[in-house]
Amino acid sequence: MDRVLSIAPSHAGQRLDQVLAGRLPDFSRGRIQGWIDTGMVELDGRPTKRSARVLGGERVRIRAWLPDLEAHAPEAMDLDVVYEDAHLLAIDKPAGLVVHPAAGNWSGTLLNGLLHHAPALAALPRCGIVHRLDKDTSGLLVVAKTLLAHKSLVDQLRERTVVREYRALAVGELSAGGTVDAPIGRHPVRRTAMAVVGSGKPAVTDYRVLARYAGYTLLAVRLKTGRTHQIRVHMAHIGHPLVGDPVYGRRAVAGNAAPHSFPRQALHAIRLGLVHPQTGTPMAWEVPMAADLASLLTVLEARHDHR
Repeated sequence: MDRVLSIAPSHAGQRLDQVLAGRLPDFSRGRIQGWIDTGMVELDGRPTKRSARVLGGERVRIRAWLPDLEAHAPEAMDLDVVYEDAHLLAIDKPAGLVVHPAAGNWSGTLLNGLLHHAPALAALPRCGIVHRLDKDTSGLLVVAKTLLAHKSLVDQLRERTVVREYRALAVGELSAGGTVDAPIGRHPVRRTAMAVVGSGKPAVTDYRVLARYAGYTLLAVRLKTGRTHQIRVHMAHIGHPLVGDPVYGRRAVAGNAAPHSFPRQALHAIRLGLVHPQTGTPMAWEVPMAADLASLLTVLEARHDHR
């Protein structure tokens, strides 16, 4: 993108990134800040800072690289589409499906399937993907289909107005619900894992008890922030890791055969609520529990009933 803008006198005293976010509504403020930080934005012919205060009358030139997803091949995939219109696409993602290509997973990802389902998504940042689920977490995920929708969803996520509710089966019997407010950052030793660390980013998770079994608790969990592995890290932090979690969990005690053999973290994104970026209408979707997790709960309920 190569664009030249003039700063109106009415913007005098405002931050440059704030002004550009208003002038370029198809892009998030975070993306614009990234352009400024990497020298893609010049103010009167010179590189500048995101916090620069404008006077009015300046000339801004933006020469920014937009994501090029041509290297990612479209792949036919049986996507479970829960909702779709011209602006949004909501999908019930199965466990085992990687969301975005990365080292070791350059094909067979949700992004590849999205490019086949809606080729126009190739023009959007990350193919319209604004939030992710871990490979082995199942459930609802929303995708933007236009730049306007992308910016709106990114803003809603940043403002914490998107409702993201999960079902999680935790090890141990919790007596009551609560809130975990603990910053999350890269694990100081295991660099592929996350941890609660003082230097981490703010992270808040609400949880409430839905059912108790012998040695396990089914929780309804809501995210207030969206840090990597947030629910898994927070539940492990309070001593109740998720059943089947290979990174943050622990082995189930002998005799609990079904939980011990569960092949993934017992986490399912069951409900998603947001405001439609075009109409402003509140929208919400809910999907059934993933079949493998539902079967595990059936086993635990039967054991509980026969105690």
